[in-house]
Amino acid sequence: MTKNLSLGMLFLLGLLTAFETALPDLVAAASKPPQKATKNKTIHKTAVDTALRYAEAIAKGDRITTGQLDFACQYKLLTVPPADPQNPPTTDAWHEGCWRELTAGHAPHLKRSDIGMNVLWPSTGPLVFYGDELARAQASAFVMDALGIAPPGTGLHLSVTKSRPIPNGSFRLKPNGKVLGVPTTLVDLTIHYHDPLTSPVTYGPGTVQWTNTIKRERRAVKSITTQWVVFTGLRFHGFPRDAAVFHLPVAATPQTAGMVADKIPFTTEISRALPGSIVWWGPEDQPGTLTAAAARAATFPELRDRVALLNRILIIDPHQVDALTVLTRHLYAILLREAAQSHKLNVKDPALSLTVNEFYWNIYAAAGRLDLANGMEMGGFSKPTPADFLYRLLPALETLAKTHPEQLDARFRLGMAYRWNNDQIPMIETFEALVKDIPTDRKTPKAEALAQLAWSRINKVAWNRILHDPDSIRAYENAQASSALAELPLDKFLAEYTMAYSMIFMPNYEDKSQILQHLTEAKRWFDEIPGKDDEVWHYFLHSELLKAVLDADPMFQPILAAAEKPKG
Repeated sequence: MTKNLSLGMLFLLGLLTAFETALPDLVAAASKPPQKATKNKTIHKTAVDTALRYAEAIAKGDRITTGQLDFACQYKLLTVPPADPQNPPTTDAWHEGCWRELTAGHAPHLKRSDIGMNVLWPSTGPLVFYGDELARAQASAFVMDALGIAPPGTGLHLSVTKSRPIPNGSFRLKPNGKVLGVPTTLVDLTIHYHDPLTSPVTYGPGTVQWTNTIKRERRAVKSITTQWVVFTGLRFHGFPRDAAVFHLPVAATPQTAGMVADKIPFTTEISRALPGSIVWWGPEDQPGTLTAAAARAATFPELRDRVALLNRILIIDPHQVDALTVLTRHLYAILLREAAQSHKLNVKDPALSLTVNEFYWNIYAAAGRLDLANGMEMGGFSKPTPADFLYRLLPALETLAKTHPEQLDARFRLGMAYRWNNDQIPMIETFEALVKDIPTDRKTPKAEALAQLAWSRINKVAWNRILHDPDSIRAYENAQASSALAELPLDKFLAEYTMAYSMIFMPNYEDKSQILQHLTEAKRWFDEIPGKDDEVWHYFLHSELLKAVLDADPMFQPILAAAEKPKG
Protein backbone atom coordinates (compact mmCIF):
# COMPACT_ATOMS: atom_id res chain seq x y z
CA MET A 1 0.00 0.00 0.00
CA THR A 2 2.90 2.31 0.81
CA LYS A 3 4.40 1.57 -2.58
CA ASN A 4 1.17 2.45 -4.42
CA LEU A 5 0.88 5.75 -2.48
CA SER A 6 4.42 6.68 -3.46
CA LEU A 7 3.65 6.00 -7.12
CA GLY A 8 0.56 8.24 -6.91
CA MET A 9 2.54 11.02 -5.32
CA LEU A 10 5.15 10.82 -8.05
CA PHE A 11 2.41 11.00 -10.77
CA LEU A 12 0.83 14.11 -9.25
CA LEU A 13 4.21 15.72 -8.87
CA GLY A 14 4.87 15.10 -12.55
CA LEU A 15 1.59 16.68 -13.59
CA LEU A 16 2.29 19.73 -11.47
CA THR A 17 5.75 20.13 -12.98
CA ALA A 18 4.32 19.88 -16.52
CA PHE A 19 1.63 22.48 -15.74
CA GLU A 20 4.21 24.90 -14.34
CA THR A 21 6.31 24.46 -17.46
CA ALA A 22 3.32 25.14 -19.79
CA LEU A 23 1.82 27.97 -17.74
CA PRO A 24 3.63 30.89 -19.52
CA ASP A 25 2.49 29.61 -22.90
CA LEU A 26 -1.08 29.24 -21.66
CA VAL A 27 -1.10 32.77 -20.24
CA ALA A 28 0.33 34.18 -23.47
CA ALA A 29 -2.26 32.31 -25.52
CA ALA A 30 -5.09 33.61 -23.34
CA SER A 31 -3.93 37.20 -23.62
CA LYS A 32 -3.43 37.07 -27.41
CA PRO A 33 -6.48 38.51 -29.33
CA PRO A 34 -8.33 36.17 -31.64
CA GLN A 35 -7.06 36.14 -35.20
CA LYS A 36 -10.48 37.27 -36.50
CA ALA A 37 -10.55 40.33 -34.20
CA THR A 38 -7.10 41.39 -35.41
CA LYS A 39 -8.18 41.01 -39.01
CA ASN A 40 -11.34 43.09 -38.43
CA LYS A 41 -9.30 45.83 -36.78
CA THR A 42 -6.97 45.95 -39.78
CA ILE A 43 -9.91 46.11 -42.22
CA HIS A 44 -11.48 48.90 -40.17
CA LYS A 45 -8.28 51.00 -40.14
CA THR A 46 -7.71 50.45 -43.87
CA ALA A 47 -11.27 51.52 -44.67
CA VAL A 48 -11.08 54.68 -42.58
CA ASP A 49 -7.72 55.67 -44.06
CA THR A 50 -9.01 55.02 -47.59
CA ALA A 51 -12.13 57.14 -47.10
CA LEU A 52 -10.06 60.03 -45.70
CA ARG A 53 -7.47 59.86 -48.48
CA TYR A 54 -10.16 59.64 -51.16
CA ALA A 55 -12.13 62.66 -49.89
CA GLU A 56 -8.96 64.71 -49.42
CA ALA A 57 -7.79 63.84 -52.94
CA ILE A 58 -11.08 65.11 -54.41
CA ALA A 59 -10.79 68.32 -52.38
CA LYS A 60 -7.24 68.87 -53.67
CA GLY A 61 -8.17 68.10 -57.26
CA ASP A 62 -5.73 65.14 -57.17
CA ARG A 63 -6.98 63.11 -60.13
CA ILE A 64 -4.45 60.28 -59.81
CA THR A 65 -5.09 59.45 -56.16
CA THR A 66 -8.84 59.83 -56.66
CA GLY A 67 -8.79 57.38 -59.56
CA GLN A 68 -6.62 54.90 -57.66
CA LEU A 69 -9.04 54.86 -54.72
CA ASP A 70 -12.28 54.92 -56.72
CA PHE A 71 -13.93 51.52 -57.11
CA ALA A 72 -15.72 52.30 -60.40
CA CYS A 73 -12.53 53.61 -61.96
CA GLN A 74 -10.46 50.59 -60.88
CA TYR A 75 -13.22 48.14 -61.83
CA LYS A 76 -13.37 49.47 -65.39
CA LEU A 77 -9.58 49.52 -65.64
CA LEU A 78 -9.67 45.83 -64.71
CA THR A 79 -12.61 44.73 -66.87
CA VAL A 80 -13.08 47.09 -69.83
CA PRO A 81 -10.79 46.40 -72.80
CA PRO A 82 -9.15 49.48 -74.39
CA ALA A 83 -10.78 50.89 -77.52
CA ASP A 84 -7.45 50.61 -79.32
CA PRO A 85 -5.53 47.55 -78.00
CA GLN A 86 -2.43 48.67 -79.91
CA ASN A 87 -2.40 52.04 -78.09
CA PRO A 88 -4.07 51.63 -74.69
CA PRO A 89 -4.49 54.83 -72.68
CA THR A 90 -1.89 55.63 -70.07
CA THR A 91 -2.87 55.26 -66.43
CA ASP A 92 -2.86 59.04 -66.01
CA ALA A 93 -5.18 59.51 -69.00
CA TRP A 94 -7.46 56.79 -67.64
CA HIS A 95 -7.68 58.52 -64.27
CA GLU A 96 -8.35 61.84 -65.99
CA GLY A 97 -11.37 60.26 -67.67
CA CYS A 98 -12.55 58.90 -64.33
CA TRP A 99 -12.22 62.41 -62.85
CA ARG A 100 -14.42 63.88 -65.58
CA GLU A 101 -17.11 61.29 -64.89
CA LEU A 102 -16.95 61.89 -61.16
CA THR A 103 -17.05 65.69 -61.32
CA ALA A 104 -19.83 65.83 -63.93
CA GLY A 105 -22.24 65.46 -61.03
CA HIS A 106 -20.86 68.63 -59.41
CA ALA A 107 -21.95 70.91 -62.26
CA PRO A 108 -25.60 71.40 -61.18
CA HIS A 109 -24.41 72.70 -57.80
CA LEU A 110 -22.11 75.25 -59.46
CA LYS A 111 -24.73 76.67 -61.82
CA ARG A 112 -25.49 80.28 -60.92
CA SER A 113 -29.04 81.56 -61.17
CA ASP A 114 -28.68 85.04 -59.68
CA ILE A 115 -31.76 87.17 -60.22
CA GLY A 116 -31.97 90.85 -59.40
CA MET A 117 -30.31 91.71 -56.11
CA ASN A 118 -30.22 88.15 -54.73
CA VAL A 119 -26.64 87.47 -55.86
CA LEU A 120 -24.40 85.78 -53.26
CA TRP A 121 -20.68 86.06 -52.65
CA PRO A 122 -18.50 84.94 -54.36
CA SER A 123 -20.14 87.16 -56.95
CA THR A 124 -18.08 85.59 -59.73
CA GLY A 125 -16.46 82.18 -59.91
CA PRO A 126 -17.66 79.09 -58.10
CA LEU A 127 -20.61 79.42 -55.76
CA VAL A 128 -21.58 76.00 -54.44
CA PHE A 129 -25.35 75.94 -53.89
CA TYR A 130 -27.13 72.63 -53.32
CA GLY A 131 -30.68 73.96 -53.59
CA ASP A 132 -33.39 71.32 -53.78
CA GLU A 133 -30.84 68.67 -54.84
CA LEU A 134 -29.19 68.42 -51.41
CA ALA A 135 -30.61 65.00 -50.52
CA ARG A 136 -29.71 63.59 -53.95
CA ALA A 137 -26.23 65.13 -54.24
CA GLN A 138 -23.33 62.70 -54.51
CA ALA A 139 -20.93 62.65 -51.57
CA SER A 140 -18.03 64.15 -53.53
CA ALA A 141 -20.07 67.33 -54.15
CA PHE A 142 -19.44 68.29 -50.52
CA VAL A 143 -15.65 68.09 -50.89
CA MET A 144 -15.34 69.26 -54.51
CA ASP A 145 -12.10 71.06 -55.35
CA ALA A 146 -13.94 74.40 -55.58
CA LEU A 147 -14.23 74.10 -51.79
CA GLY A 148 -11.09 72.12 -51.10
CA ILE A 149 -8.00 72.50 -48.99
CA ALA A 150 -5.81 73.71 -51.85
CA PRO A 151 -6.22 76.80 -54.11
CA PRO A 152 -8.51 77.93 -55.57
CA GLY A 153 -10.62 76.59 -52.72
CA THR A 154 -10.84 78.34 -49.37
CA GLY A 155 -10.46 75.28 -47.24
CA LEU A 156 -12.13 72.43 -45.50
CA HIS A 157 -11.17 69.96 -42.79
CA LEU A 158 -12.23 66.32 -42.53
CA SER A 159 -12.72 64.34 -39.34
CA VAL A 160 -13.89 60.77 -38.81
CA THR A 161 -17.17 60.69 -36.92
CA LYS A 162 -17.70 56.94 -36.82
CA SER A 163 -17.35 53.76 -38.86
CA ARG A 164 -19.00 50.36 -38.84
CA PRO A 165 -19.08 47.18 -40.92
CA ILE A 166 -22.12 46.59 -43.10
CA PRO A 167 -23.11 43.53 -45.17
CA ASN A 168 -20.57 42.61 -47.82
CA GLY A 169 -20.71 44.41 -51.15
CA SER A 170 -20.80 42.18 -54.22
CA PHE A 171 -20.10 42.32 -57.95
CA ARG A 172 -19.16 40.20 -60.96
CA LEU A 173 -15.98 40.66 -62.95
CA LYS A 174 -17.42 38.86 -65.99
CA PRO A 175 -20.93 38.52 -67.41
CA ASN A 176 -22.58 35.49 -65.80
CA GLY A 177 -19.44 35.12 -63.74
CA LYS A 178 -19.19 34.27 -60.12
CA VAL A 179 -20.61 36.82 -57.69
CA LEU A 180 -17.75 38.06 -55.53
CA GLY A 181 -18.28 39.42 -52.04
CA VAL A 182 -15.86 41.76 -50.26
CA PRO A 183 -15.80 43.22 -46.73
CA THR A 184 -17.56 46.58 -46.68
CA THR A 185 -17.26 49.40 -44.18
CA LEU A 186 -19.37 52.54 -43.85
CA VAL A 187 -17.21 55.51 -42.80
CA ASP A 188 -18.78 58.78 -41.65
CA LEU A 189 -16.66 61.86 -42.35
CA THR A 190 -17.68 65.28 -41.06
CA ILE A 191 -16.64 68.13 -43.35
CA HIS A 192 -15.83 71.43 -41.61
CA TYR A 193 -15.66 74.49 -43.88
CA HIS A 194 -13.17 77.18 -42.83
CA ASP A 195 -14.61 80.34 -44.36
CA PRO A 196 -18.23 81.46 -43.79
CA LEU A 197 -18.01 83.83 -46.78
CA THR A 198 -17.28 81.12 -49.35
CA SER A 199 -18.64 77.91 -47.81
CA PRO A 200 -21.42 76.08 -49.68
CA VAL A 201 -25.00 77.28 -49.43
CA THR A 202 -28.30 75.47 -48.93
CA TYR A 203 -31.89 76.50 -48.45
CA GLY A 204 -32.82 77.12 -44.85
CA PRO A 205 -34.45 74.33 -42.84
CA GLY A 206 -38.12 73.82 -43.55
CA THR A 207 -38.30 76.18 -46.54
CA VAL A 208 -40.75 75.22 -49.27
CA GLN A 209 -41.08 76.63 -52.78
CA TRP A 210 -44.64 77.94 -52.78
CA THR A 211 -44.38 80.38 -55.72
CA ASN A 212 -41.58 81.83 -57.80
CA THR A 213 -42.08 85.26 -56.25
CA ILE A 214 -41.33 84.04 -52.71
CA LYS A 215 -37.62 84.29 -51.90
CA ARG A 216 -36.59 81.28 -49.85
CA GLU A 217 -34.18 81.55 -46.95
CA ARG A 218 -30.61 80.55 -47.74
CA ARG A 219 -27.96 79.51 -45.22
CA ALA A 220 -24.17 79.09 -45.33
CA VAL A 221 -23.02 75.58 -44.33
CA LYS A 222 -20.49 75.32 -41.50
CA SER A 223 -20.28 71.52 -41.42
CA ILE A 224 -22.03 68.44 -42.74
CA THR A 225 -21.52 64.71 -42.23
CA THR A 226 -21.11 62.41 -45.21
CA GLN A 227 -20.97 58.61 -45.34
CA TRP A 228 -18.61 56.69 -47.62
CA VAL A 229 -18.85 53.01 -48.60
CA VAL A 230 -15.39 51.38 -48.61
CA PHE A 231 -14.53 47.95 -50.02
CA THR A 232 -11.50 46.02 -48.76
CA GLY A 233 -9.98 42.70 -49.82
CA LEU A 234 -10.02 43.71 -53.49
CA ARG A 235 -6.45 42.65 -54.27
CA PHE A 236 -7.46 39.03 -53.80
CA HIS A 237 -9.75 39.48 -56.84
CA GLY A 238 -7.09 41.03 -59.06
CA PHE A 239 -7.49 44.75 -58.25
CA PRO A 240 -4.25 46.76 -58.12
CA ARG A 241 -5.13 48.06 -54.62
CA ASP A 242 -6.74 46.32 -51.71
CA ALA A 243 -9.25 49.06 -50.80
CA ALA A 244 -11.44 51.49 -52.77
CA VAL A 245 -14.42 53.74 -52.20
CA PHE A 246 -17.71 52.89 -53.86
CA HIS A 247 -18.85 56.38 -54.82
CA LEU A 248 -20.70 56.09 -58.15
CA PRO A 249 -22.04 52.84 -59.64
CA VAL A 250 -20.41 51.35 -62.69
CA ALA A 251 -22.44 51.95 -65.86
CA ALA A 252 -23.55 48.52 -67.08
CA THR A 253 -25.53 47.29 -70.08
CA PRO A 254 -27.92 44.32 -69.99
CA GLN A 255 -26.59 41.12 -71.49
CA THR A 256 -29.82 40.65 -73.44
CA ALA A 257 -32.07 43.33 -74.86
CA GLY A 258 -35.01 43.97 -72.62
CA MET A 259 -33.30 42.56 -69.54
CA VAL A 260 -32.23 44.56 -66.49
CA ALA A 261 -28.53 45.36 -66.27
CA ASP A 262 -26.53 44.14 -63.32
CA LYS A 263 -26.15 46.58 -60.48
CA ILE A 264 -22.39 46.99 -60.08
CA PRO A 265 -21.63 46.84 -57.26
CA PHE A 266 -24.52 45.78 -55.05
CA THR A 267 -24.51 47.28 -51.54
CA THR A 268 -26.96 48.03 -48.78
CA GLU A 269 -25.71 51.64 -48.49
CA ILE A 270 -24.40 54.34 -50.82
CA SER A 271 -21.92 57.19 -50.39
CA ARG A 272 -23.94 60.32 -49.67
CA ALA A 273 -24.47 63.28 -47.35
CA LEU A 274 -26.66 63.08 -44.27
CA PRO A 275 -28.94 66.15 -44.64
CA GLY A 276 -29.97 66.05 -40.99
CA SER A 277 -26.36 66.58 -39.93
CA ILE A 278 -25.96 70.11 -41.34
CA VAL A 279 -24.68 72.85 -39.06
CA TRP A 280 -25.00 76.37 -40.46
CA TRP A 281 -22.80 79.37 -39.80
CA GLY A 282 -24.36 81.69 -37.23
CA PRO A 283 -23.81 85.22 -35.88
CA GLU A 284 -21.61 84.08 -33.00
CA ASP A 285 -19.16 82.00 -35.05
CA GLN A 286 -16.95 84.67 -36.65
CA PRO A 287 -18.42 88.12 -35.87
CA GLY A 288 -15.12 89.87 -36.61
CA THR A 289 -15.01 88.36 -40.10
CA LEU A 290 -18.52 89.66 -40.82
CA THR A 291 -17.74 93.18 -39.59
CA ALA A 292 -14.56 93.34 -41.68
CA ALA A 293 -16.43 92.00 -44.72
CA ALA A 294 -19.10 94.71 -44.44
CA ALA A 295 -16.41 97.41 -44.43
CA ARG A 296 -14.72 95.72 -47.38
CA ALA A 297 -17.98 95.52 -49.35
CA ALA A 298 -18.51 99.27 -49.05
CA THR A 299 -15.30 99.86 -51.04
CA PHE A 300 -16.19 97.70 -54.06
CA PRO A 301 -16.75 99.76 -57.21
CA GLU A 302 -19.27 97.30 -58.69
CA LEU A 303 -22.77 97.17 -57.20
CA ARG A 304 -23.02 93.43 -57.88
CA ASP A 305 -19.94 92.73 -55.76
CA ARG A 306 -21.14 94.98 -52.96
CA VAL A 307 -24.58 93.43 -52.77
CA ALA A 308 -23.23 89.87 -53.13
CA LEU A 309 -20.89 90.16 -50.15
CA LEU A 310 -23.49 91.96 -48.02
CA ASN A 311 -26.09 89.30 -48.88
CA ARG A 312 -23.62 86.59 -47.83
CA ILE A 313 -23.07 88.34 -44.47
CA LEU A 314 -26.82 88.67 -43.93
CA ILE A 315 -27.61 84.99 -44.57
CA ILE A 316 -25.22 84.27 -41.69
CA ASP A 317 -26.35 87.11 -39.41
CA PRO A 318 -29.60 88.75 -40.60
CA HIS A 319 -29.18 91.46 -37.93
CA GLN A 320 -25.56 92.41 -38.71
CA VAL A 321 -25.89 96.17 -38.39
CA ASP A 322 -22.89 97.16 -40.52
CA ALA A 323 -24.05 95.04 -43.46
CA LEU A 324 -27.63 96.29 -43.16
CA THR A 325 -26.46 99.90 -43.00
CA VAL A 326 -24.15 99.63 -46.02
CA LEU A 327 -26.69 97.66 -48.07
CA THR A 328 -29.61 100.01 -47.43
CA ARG A 329 -27.59 103.17 -48.06
CA HIS A 330 -26.21 101.88 -51.32
CA LEU A 331 -29.49 100.53 -52.65
CA TYR A 332 -31.30 103.74 -51.72
CA ALA A 333 -28.59 105.75 -53.48
CA ILE A 334 -28.98 103.55 -56.56
CA LEU A 335 -32.73 104.18 -56.61
CA LEU A 336 -32.10 107.93 -56.44
CA ARG A 337 -29.59 107.61 -59.26
CA GLU A 338 -32.19 105.80 -61.34
CA ALA A 339 -34.59 108.70 -60.70
CA ALA A 340 -31.97 111.22 -61.84
CA GLN A 341 -31.42 109.26 -65.05
CA SER A 342 -35.16 109.37 -65.72
CA HIS A 343 -35.92 113.04 -65.04
CA LYS A 344 -32.56 114.12 -66.57
CA LEU A 345 -32.24 117.26 -64.44
CA ASN A 346 -28.72 118.35 -63.59
CA VAL A 347 -29.10 119.37 -59.93
CA LYS A 348 -25.76 120.34 -58.41
CA ASP A 349 -26.85 121.02 -54.82
CA PRO A 350 -26.86 117.66 -52.91
CA ALA A 351 -29.80 118.49 -50.62
CA LEU A 352 -31.94 119.78 -53.50
CA SER A 353 -30.92 116.80 -55.64
CA LEU A 354 -32.08 114.42 -52.89
CA THR A 355 -35.45 116.18 -52.69
CA VAL A 356 -35.93 116.13 -56.48
CA ASN A 357 -35.06 112.45 -56.81
CA GLU A 358 -37.34 111.42 -53.96
CA PHE A 359 -40.10 113.58 -55.44
CA TYR A 360 -39.70 111.78 -58.78
CA TRP A 361 -40.47 108.41 -57.19
CA ASN A 362 -43.28 109.91 -55.09
CA ILE A 363 -45.12 111.01 -58.21
CA TYR A 364 -44.21 107.92 -60.24
CA ALA A 365 -45.31 105.54 -57.45
CA ALA A 366 -48.86 106.93 -57.58
CA ALA A 367 -49.00 106.87 -61.38
CA GLY A 368 -47.15 104.59 -63.83
CA ARG A 369 -45.41 102.32 -61.27
CA LEU A 370 -44.10 99.89 -63.91
CA ASP A 371 -40.42 100.41 -63.08
CA LEU A 372 -41.21 99.91 -59.39
CA ALA A 373 -43.26 96.76 -59.93
CA ASN A 374 -41.65 94.87 -62.82
CA GLY A 375 -38.62 92.96 -61.56
CA MET A 376 -35.78 91.56 -63.62
CA GLU A 377 -37.00 87.96 -63.46
CA MET A 378 -40.64 88.75 -64.16
CA GLY A 379 -39.84 91.17 -66.99
CA GLY A 380 -37.17 89.00 -68.60
CA PHE A 381 -34.56 91.78 -68.39
CA SER A 382 -30.82 91.30 -68.59
CA LYS A 383 -30.03 93.53 -65.62
CA PRO A 384 -31.71 94.54 -62.34
CA THR A 385 -34.53 97.08 -62.43
CA PRO A 386 -35.55 99.72 -59.86
CA ALA A 387 -38.09 97.17 -58.64
CA ASP A 388 -35.26 94.74 -57.84
CA PHE A 389 -33.45 97.43 -55.85
CA LEU A 390 -36.68 98.27 -54.00
CA TYR A 391 -37.56 94.64 -53.23
CA ARG A 392 -34.11 93.99 -51.74
CA LEU A 393 -34.08 97.33 -49.92
CA LEU A 394 -37.38 96.84 -48.07
CA PRO A 395 -36.62 93.76 -45.92
CA ALA A 396 -33.16 95.09 -45.02
CA LEU A 397 -34.62 98.43 -43.96
CA GLU A 398 -37.36 96.69 -41.97
CA THR A 399 -34.76 94.70 -40.04
CA LEU A 400 -32.56 97.74 -39.45
CA ALA A 401 -35.48 99.90 -38.29
CA LYS A 402 -36.69 97.16 -35.95
CA THR A 403 -33.32 96.37 -34.39
CA HIS A 404 -31.93 99.91 -34.35
CA PRO A 405 -34.86 102.35 -34.11
CA GLU A 406 -32.47 105.09 -33.01
CA GLN A 407 -31.18 105.28 -36.60
CA LEU A 408 -33.71 107.83 -37.83
CA ASP A 409 -32.30 108.00 -41.35
CA ALA A 410 -33.04 104.28 -41.82
CA ARG A 411 -36.61 104.80 -40.66
CA PHE A 412 -37.03 107.74 -43.05
CA ARG A 413 -35.82 105.56 -45.92
CA LEU A 414 -38.12 102.74 -44.84
CA GLY A 415 -41.14 105.07 -44.98
CA MET A 416 -40.08 106.22 -48.44
CA ALA A 417 -39.60 102.64 -49.63
CA TYR A 418 -43.04 101.65 -48.34
CA ARG A 419 -44.52 104.59 -50.25
CA TRP A 420 -42.77 103.69 -53.49
CA ASN A 421 -43.91 100.09 -53.05
CA ASN A 422 -47.47 101.33 -52.45
CA ASP A 423 -47.69 99.75 -48.99
CA GLN A 424 -50.29 102.23 -47.87
CA ILE A 425 -50.75 101.47 -44.18
CA PRO A 426 -47.02 101.00 -43.35
CA MET A 427 -46.01 104.13 -45.32
CA ILE A 428 -48.29 106.25 -43.14
CA GLU A 429 -47.62 104.47 -39.85
CA THR A 430 -43.84 104.69 -40.25
CA PHE A 431 -43.89 108.48 -40.49
CA GLU A 432 -46.56 108.82 -37.79
CA ALA A 433 -44.18 106.96 -35.46
CA LEU A 434 -41.30 109.23 -36.50
CA VAL A 435 -43.34 112.38 -35.85
CA LYS A 436 -44.19 111.00 -32.41
CA ASP A 437 -40.64 109.89 -31.55
CA ILE A 438 -38.77 113.03 -32.66
CA PRO A 439 -38.78 115.69 -29.92
CA THR A 440 -40.30 119.06 -30.81
CA ASP A 441 -37.04 120.85 -30.02
CA ARG A 442 -35.47 118.98 -32.95
CA LYS A 443 -37.33 121.15 -35.41
CA THR A 444 -35.63 120.21 -38.67
CA PRO A 445 -36.03 116.40 -38.49
CA LYS A 446 -39.58 116.77 -37.11
CA ALA A 447 -40.52 119.15 -39.94
CA GLU A 448 -39.10 116.66 -42.45
CA ALA A 449 -41.05 113.79 -40.86
CA LEU A 450 -44.28 115.80 -41.02
CA ALA A 451 -43.69 116.63 -44.70
CA GLN A 452 -43.04 112.98 -45.53
CA LEU A 453 -46.12 111.90 -43.59
CA ALA A 454 -48.11 114.33 -45.74
CA TRP A 455 -46.67 112.78 -48.91
CA SER A 456 -47.56 109.27 -47.75
CA ARG A 457 -51.16 110.40 -47.26
CA ILE A 458 -51.14 112.14 -50.66
CA ASN A 459 -49.86 109.01 -52.40
CA LYS A 460 -52.59 106.92 -50.79
CA VAL A 461 -55.30 109.31 -51.99
CA ALA A 462 -53.73 109.72 -55.45
CA TRP A 463 -53.53 105.96 -56.01
CA ASN A 464 -56.99 105.14 -54.64
CA ARG A 465 -58.62 108.07 -56.52
CA ILE A 466 -61.02 108.83 -53.64
CA LEU A 467 -61.49 112.60 -53.55
CA HIS A 468 -63.35 112.66 -50.25
CA ASP A 469 -60.65 110.67 -48.46
CA PRO A 470 -59.95 112.55 -45.18
CA ASP A 471 -56.25 111.79 -45.63
CA SER A 472 -56.06 114.66 -48.16
CA ILE A 473 -57.09 117.05 -45.38
CA ARG A 474 -54.71 115.37 -42.92
CA ALA A 475 -51.92 115.69 -45.47
CA TYR A 476 -52.55 119.44 -45.68
CA GLU A 477 -52.49 119.70 -41.89
CA ASN A 478 -49.23 117.73 -41.67
CA ALA A 479 -47.61 119.98 -44.28
CA GLN A 480 -48.89 123.06 -42.45
CA ALA A 481 -47.33 121.79 -39.20
CA SER A 482 -44.10 121.12 -41.08
CA SER A 483 -44.04 124.69 -42.39
CA ALA A 484 -44.45 126.05 -38.84
CA LEU A 485 -41.42 124.08 -37.62
CA ALA A 486 -39.19 124.28 -40.70
CA GLU A 487 -36.04 126.36 -40.44
CA LEU A 488 -34.29 125.64 -43.74
CA PRO A 489 -35.46 127.24 -47.02
CA LEU A 490 -35.63 123.80 -48.66
CA ASP A 491 -37.95 122.48 -45.92
CA LYS A 492 -40.08 125.66 -46.10
CA PHE A 493 -40.36 125.27 -49.87
CA LEU A 494 -41.34 121.60 -49.64
CA ALA A 495 -43.98 122.29 -46.95
CA GLU A 496 -45.66 125.06 -48.97
CA TYR A 497 -45.53 123.03 -52.16
CA THR A 498 -46.98 119.98 -50.34
CA MET A 499 -49.91 122.01 -49.04
CA ALA A 500 -50.67 123.18 -52.59
CA TYR A 501 -50.36 119.64 -53.96
CA SER A 502 -52.60 118.13 -51.27
CA MET A 503 -55.40 120.58 -52.13
CA ILE A 504 -55.83 119.25 -55.67
CA PHE A 505 -57.40 116.09 -54.17
CA MET A 506 -59.98 118.01 -52.14
CA PRO A 507 -63.54 118.48 -53.51
CA ASN A 508 -63.53 121.33 -56.06
CA TYR A 509 -59.88 121.90 -55.16
CA GLU A 510 -61.18 123.90 -52.17
CA ASP A 511 -60.01 127.50 -52.66
CA LYS A 512 -57.91 127.80 -55.85
CA SER A 513 -56.59 131.14 -54.75
CA GLN A 514 -55.13 129.38 -51.71
CA ILE A 515 -53.33 126.92 -54.00
CA LEU A 516 -51.87 129.88 -55.84
CA GLN A 517 -50.88 131.48 -52.56
CA HIS A 518 -49.01 128.34 -51.43
CA LEU A 519 -47.25 128.02 -54.77
CA THR A 520 -46.22 131.68 -54.67
CA GLU A 521 -44.84 131.20 -51.15
CA ALA A 522 -43.12 128.01 -52.27
CA LYS A 523 -41.39 129.91 -55.07
CA ARG A 524 -40.24 132.55 -52.61
CA TRP A 525 -38.57 129.95 -50.43
CA PHE A 526 -37.25 128.09 -53.45
CA ASP A 527 -35.36 131.18 -54.54
CA GLU A 528 -33.50 131.13 -51.22
CA ILE A 529 -32.25 127.53 -51.62
CA PRO A 530 -28.49 127.37 -52.22
CA GLY A 531 -27.84 126.00 -55.67
CA LYS A 532 -31.40 126.64 -56.82
CA ASP A 533 -32.19 126.00 -60.45
CA ASP A 534 -35.21 127.43 -62.31
CA GLU A 535 -35.39 124.20 -64.31
CA VAL A 536 -36.07 122.37 -61.05
CA TRP A 537 -38.89 124.79 -60.18
CA HIS A 538 -40.31 124.22 -63.64
CA TYR A 539 -40.14 120.45 -62.99
CA PHE A 540 -42.13 120.74 -59.74
CA LEU A 541 -44.83 122.89 -61.35
CA HIS A 542 -45.22 120.50 -64.27
CA SER A 543 -45.74 117.32 -62.26
CA GLU A 544 -48.61 115.31 -63.74
CA LEU A 545 -51.66 116.02 -61.60
CA LEU A 546 -50.71 119.52 -60.47
CA LYS A 547 -50.05 120.67 -64.06
CA ALA A 548 -53.53 119.47 -65.08
CA VAL A 549 -55.15 121.65 -62.41
CA LEU A 550 -52.98 124.68 -63.18
CA ASP A 551 -53.63 124.44 -66.92
CA ALA A 552 -57.39 124.32 -66.37
CA ASP A 553 -57.71 127.76 -64.73
CA PRO A 554 -56.46 131.10 -66.17
CA MET A 555 -55.65 132.40 -62.68
CA PHE A 556 -52.55 130.15 -62.63
CA GLN A 557 -51.20 131.36 -65.98
CA PRO A 558 -48.87 134.02 -64.50
CA ILE A 559 -47.05 131.49 -62.29
CA LEU A 560 -46.87 128.99 -65.15
CA ALA A 561 -45.59 131.64 -67.55
CA ALA A 562 -42.88 132.63 -65.07
CA ALA A 563 -41.74 129.03 -64.96
CA GLU A 564 -41.56 128.58 -68.73
CA LYS A 565 -38.11 128.24 -70.26
CA PRO A 566 -37.15 131.15 -72.49
CA LYS A 567 -37.51 130.18 -76.17
CA GLY A 568 -34.69 130.46 -78.65
